[in-house]
Amino acid sequence: MNKRKIINDPVFGFVTLSTDKVYDVLQHPFVQRLGRIRQLGLSYYVYPGAQHSRFSHSVGAMHLMQEGMSMLLQKGVEITNEENEAAQIAILLHDVGHGPFSHVLEHTLVHGITHEEISLMMMEQIDRDLATADEPHPLGVAIDIFRNEYPKHFFHQLLSSQLDVDRMDYLCRDSFFCGVQEGRVASERLLKMLHVVNDHLVVEQKGIYSVEKFLVARRLMYWQVYLHKTSVAAEQLLIKILRRAKELAQGGKELFCSPALHYFLYNHITSDDMTAGSEALRQYALLDDSDVLSAIKAWMNSDDKVLALLSEMFINRRLFRGTLRDKPLTESEKKTLTSRLAQSLGIREDDAHYFYEEHISTSNTYSEKADSIDILYHDGTVKDISEASEILDLRLLTFKPQKLYLFVARVEK
Repeated sequence: MNKRKIINDPVFGFVTLSTDKVYDVLQHPFVQRLGRIRQLGLSYYVYPGAQHSRFSHSVGAMHLMQEGMSMLLQKGVEITNEENEAAQIAILLHDVGHGPFSHVLEHTLVHGITHEEISLMMMEQIDRDLATADEPHPLGVAIDIFRNEYPKHFFHQLLSSQLDVDRMDYLCRDSFFCGVQEGRVASERLLKMLHVVNDHLVVEQKGIYSVEKFLVARRLMYWQVYLHKTSVAAEQLLIKILRRAKELAQGGKELFCSPALHYFLYNHITSDDMTAGSEALRQYALLDDSDVLSAIKAWMNSDDKVLALLSEMFINRRLFRGTLRDKPLTESEKKTLTSRLAQSLGIREDDAHYFYEEHISTSNTYSEKADSIDILYHDGTVKDISEASEILDLRLLTFKPQKLYLFVARVEK
């Protein structure tokens, strides 16, 4: 069987699967599941074109890793065929642990564990599934790169840093599908400007303007797309729905849902349960967007009024209304809001908290604590981008703006 397939990607064109092992990883059920999970969660409520999947993002990031490896090899950086393949597999699997609708499940159905930790567990499971007598750990190097335990540190920087192929792809891809210009970065030029000095990824001096644009694009995309007020409002509504469903399930009420979603609603799953090869991980790998959406459509007819109201709001896009605030609600304001919502919606005051939420949105462009973005000058000196740039101020780069929102259900006056 010919496994050297070509994928036609709408952002980067033809993407080649370079080895048989890459193909086998791509065909694994854990990876195929990513095609049923939207990359941008609920952003389609704002940008109707944002329907692309985490699968397409993973393939795009793998393509950029291929390009990055090729550029470094041309510059004499020592990279073996095994390392090249492992780096591609590591980036292909970097998001494999994501649940439906981005980070929502981390706040509702699974406790004390991040999607990065779940990704590692899934990688270990895939490693076992693809093992042979001749190669007992086919993903060994890829897992070491993902864990940042591989001796050559620059491989992990390409995978996860402040200038990595993951960010290059999602900025290009998300801006493409959302129809916004802000995220379009010169990924091809950035990759051409990469080099390695003392096992550390650097950008050649002539690429400094592309780095500046990359950082500005990331900042703008967070506030225009990822943290758009309406997207956050939809996410808060979805969290409320799942929390109400979880509360009812834990109380013994039988709810319509898929077997996988049923498992997480009716069991308290923690990091102790989510281990490689566990039943919890197997059920998690069966969850995708369709499980949640089909359940919510059915819950619109629930005899629990709170769950029915929340579900109807979500399906029919009657999202929470968000307003910016200077300070959190006082106890008096909470009491007044609770009373008004209970009266307007015909629910108990004890249940009114399901219909409002205070939420802080925040992001940062650059972190002093993480791997720096370093610029390589012609004389061999290396400077941090915040020092090398003429237009970027370190204080502005590392400043984390915060917006406090009050999200409240829309009720008739």
